Amino acid sequence: MSLSPIDSPAVLRLLDQGALLVDIREEDERAQAHVPGSLHAPLSELPRRIGGPGLPAVVFLCSCGDLSHENAARLQAVTSAPAYRLDGGLAAWRRAGLPVIEHRWPLLAIGRQVDLLWGTLALLGVALGAEVTPAFFALPALAGGSLVWTGLTGRCSVAAALRRMPWNRPSGLAAD
Repeated sequence: MSLSPIDSPAVLRLLDQGALLVDIREEDERAQAHVPGSLHAPLSELPRRIGGPGLPAVVFLCSCGDLSHENAARLQAVTSAPAYRLDGGLAAWRRAGLPVIEHRWPLLAIGRQVDLLWGTLALLGVALGAEVTPAFFALPALAGGSLVWTGLTGRCSVAAALRRMPWNRPSGLAAD
């Protein structure tokens, strides 16, 4: 199943007719930038139904369009209204000069932080395993195992832990 791609000017026309713009990115990505008035429904927590009866259309939004394209069937299943995906995502919305609320927090999206953490541990483990003791080869094994587990389950405990770190929280916001 495929969601019909739609460009930013067409999304504006649908919004004028009462369509719902749904941001499916995770909290950390939305915290960096989002379209004013969009509904936040992260893909990892997507509700069963979006909108009520009589909704003219739903447009799904992600960073660059890939996430909504890859999950088209899942997204289509949450609404009975006609469903579209913003072709090019938030990047295309920005290029069209449309309003975006920007924040400078967090510095890196959680997914990138996870990649940096596991990549660093893997490289460090290989270097220390070769130069100091083979016991350090456990670090790349841990990184690989965690990535496999995340791929199989769709859950990343490291990402959950990173979300609670002080550098990933806006100042003044207490941890959960």
